[in-house]
Amino acid sequence: MKKRMFQPRLLHNFLIDTAEKYNSKEALVFGSHRMTYGELNDRSTQFANSLIELGIQRHDRVIIFLDNSIESIISIWGILKTGAVFIVLNGSIKPNKLEYIIKDSGATIIIADLQKYDVVNSALLNKINGIKVILVGANFADISVSISNFYFEDLISQQNISLSKKLSIQFDKIIDYDLATLIYTSGSTGEPKGVISSHFNMISAARSIIEYLENDNNDIILEVLPLSFDYGLYQMLMSTMFGGTLILETSFMFPIKIIELIENEKVTGFPIVPTIISLLLKMKDIENYKLNSLRYISNTGAAFPVPHIQKFNKIFPHIKIYSMFGLTECKRIAYLPPEEISKRPASVGKAIPNCEVFIMDESGKEVSAGEVGELVVRGSNVMRGYWNAPELTEKVYRKGIYQGETLLYTGDLFRKDDDGFLYFLGRKDDMIKSKGERISPKEIENILCSINGVAESAVIGVPDEILGQAIKAFIVIKDGWKIETNDILFYCSKNMESFMVPKHIEFVKELPKSPNGKIDKKILKQELLNQ
Repeated sequence: MKKRMFQPRLLHNFLIDTAEKYNSKEALVFGSHRMTYGELNDRSTQFANSLIELGIQRHDRVIIFLDNSIESIISIWGILKTGAVFIVLNGSIKPNKLEYIIKDSGATIIIADLQKYDVVNSALLNKINGIKVILVGANFADISVSISNFYFEDLISQQNISLSKKLSIQFDKIIDYDLATLIYTSGSTGEPKGVISSHFNMISAARSIIEYLENDNNDIILEVLPLSFDYGLYQMLMSTMFGGTLILETSFMFPIKIIELIENEKVTGFPIVPTIISLLLKMKDIENYKLNSLRYISNTGAAFPVPHIQKFNKIFPHIKIYSMFGLTECKRIAYLPPEEISKRPASVGKAIPNCEVFIMDESGKEVSAGEVGELVVRGSNVMRGYWNAPELTEKVYRKGIYQGETLLYTGDLFRKDDDGFLYFLGRKDDMIKSKGERISPKEIENILCSINGVAESAVIGVPDEILGQAIKAFIVIKDGWKIETNDILFYCSKNMESFMVPKHIEFVKELPKSPNGKIDKKILKQELLNQ
């Protein structure tokens, strides 16, 4: 590739630069597989070449429907090198939501594991034309398929790992204002919405996080969070930016395995959510492990429960705890310096580097310390809006203080103390934050009401020490029907992602209504408080 006088900073440039600097260093560990930066760069370039041959163009959208894997990471970097936009979806997504995202995003290619083929096939039955499917796995020659497909292994096995002429042309046209990814997150309407994220936005956010976490090329990050979750995705992007090593797991299943991984691989950084720290602290012999290599753990969303912080600090006083807060719409907003965690454990800190935050009242005036208002964010980490949703974008991304800038109105209620530290209080709307995910009650309600025999449903978030908020569903059964809790849970497990399945289910004869006939969730919440 010919050198230019000026090269924009693009996400995939960091992989290329790191591969030149640390070619033989391990970039990725996944089970028994280990891949160096040189190998990752070569494989992703070959995949990019193959995508170009399949007709992918700059700005096209490509869906990655894979669990955490080497293939998912090769796919991300390969897509970026073509100038296209990647969309990583949760592996437990169901056909109806996949179909919606395919149509909404206008994706032209889906990369999927064979085990997810039935979901993809079901999503494509409704005459979505012109989409190509790349299957990841072994030899599929003996498998009957009803959609046109290609095989991932074939697309990365060719020997031409230099930039092809076609790819080089597209590569040279990419600028940092171009979109890098659409991250789909739950919406208040019940339909997922795609957050538009450019190279510039993502690099700015990642650099800020790297700065306060003090990451460098000696860091080894353990990744148990899904790449479809922006908190998980950025671990992979950032480790490449600072030249570290990523230990990739498909999920957090067995605490003892994770502890052993930390010790055997000498992990230095472990990003988690409250559920994980709770499971670790429940281990009977957790005190017997030293975890000497582990420099820090981090958390995003609501702060860790205070008892968990105190117990973890007592067992592992050498490990720094970074309590953080963020939204997909701007990646990260605030972090609490580790030295403050014992003084104000319920706080999520102050604004991250290169970011400014305000707490505003309904009139748009900044509130004083101790008063409650909506958190508003200003900075280059503020993303570009929502895909195909101009009205929602206008509501959330509003004109800023200066001409041409945009402020993000988060919809989150906060207060700050006299020292300027932030405290998350809840959502303005009825969106639920559970397990680090932002969840739409409307989406769950729609699925519950599709169950035969269910007349009405209402879903709210209830306080939970581990989850932040747990999902509670109130269900009205039609006359003459008999439905048990297990029937509801079984249906939910088949039709929604695991993090959306209600923890609590209550059958009621009727739901409280407002004068205009709408379900009044304020009454439901108040009744719970009075119990």
